[in-house]
Amino acid sequence: MIIIGLVGRIGAGKSTVARRFAEHGATVVDADRHAHEVLADPEVTAAIAARFGSGVIDAQGRVDRAALAARVFGGTPAHDADRAALEALVHPRVRQRLQGVLADEAARNLSGGRRPSVVLDVPLLVQAGWSDLCTHLVVVECEESVRRLRLAARGWSAEQIAARDRAWERGYRPPPAGATTWSVDASGDPAYTAGQVDRIWQAISGR
Repeated sequence: MIIIGLVGRIGAGKSTVARRFAEHGATVVDADRHAHEVLADPEVTAAIAARFGSGVIDAQGRVDRAALAARVFGGTPAHDADRAALEALVHPRVRQRLQGVLADEAARNLSGGRRPSVVLDVPLLVQAGWSDLCTHLVVVECEESVRRLRLAARGWSAEQIAARDRAWERGYRPPPAGATTWSVDASGDPAYTAGQVDRIWQAISGR
């Protein structure tokens, strides 16, 4: 089975790259979606309330993701400790879900002898130690000015961007160069990015 892990900063263009792989028939696993579903689990919600207090729970009894983000993204040791605590709650459950998807894909009886192919769109793929799940890594790169403009268009402040960048940099190690590591420059227009993804897909899948 082909398992492609996407590596890159927030706003670099990983989702654009993932969509192009999906157009080639790959199954895209969005770890953020799974993380949101994990946060909705009553057991996890209760654990978060116990660890972080009622201020991160909204009136409906759900996790207030914005309030929680304010606790875990920042430049202090307290932010680091809170983020580590949250990751200890969420990451194992998300990884279990990802492994379930991979097992389901591996078990599929595909016609024509085509191998299953999965793209893991995981914000902290390397940092969480999940790159070991992948047969190939695609590093999505982007000019810094372009990336910041994209994040600003989402309504993020410079402080919010800096906090998330700091979290991403913590524990990051560039994937080693080799035949299974590729790079995509997603700074340009979608057609420019798509052309690069197409060439990578052909090299990896042979089609």
